[in-house]
Amino acid sequence: MAKKWYVIHTYSGYENKVATNLRHRIESMGVQDKIFDVLIPKETVTDLKSGGRKVTSEKKVFPGYILVQMELDDDSWYVVRNTPGVTGFVGAQAKPVPLSRAEVERIKGRVAASAKPRTMTDFTDGMPVKVTSGPLEDFDGVIAEVNADQGKLKVMVSIFGRETPVELSFDQVAKL
Repeated sequence: MAKKWYVIHTYSGYENKVATNLRHRIESMGVQDKIFDVLIPKETVTDLKSGGRKVTSEKKVFPGYILVQMELDDDSWYVVRNTPGVTGFVGAQAKPVPLSRAEVERIKGRVAASAKPRTMTDFTDGMPVKVTSGPLEDFDGVIAEVNADQGKLKVMVSIFGRETPVELSFDQVAKL
């Protein structure tokens, strides 16, 4: 029997507690030879708050779900299924469906890639903004493009009656 990754549904917000409980149950019930790993996929995200300050935090990639690497049999199924906070396996009702190798690699790749924080912003294309600093301070414009990785916006500003694209950083504009 091969080890495979399964997706476990939990109560949202209880993923860490469920993972801890599951690890304790694996040890106390002696099934380390059937249940090998418990993973909560997370990524590092940088949020831009008012005033241009950045707040870095970890966000769950799949809130309400954890991944468990195991050999599925009646014993391992029982241990996982009866862990407090687990609502069930994802897949067919009678038999859980394992993730494919490609899906596992994609999830692990996304988690590894988040070592470089991803910038979250609430700026979107077409949003009206006011320039708050720089040579165009107090001009109004409309966002044409958002580059979250670089923290830059392309804003269409009306200068001398013509729409002109201007590249600004997130902290140089405010939502109207």
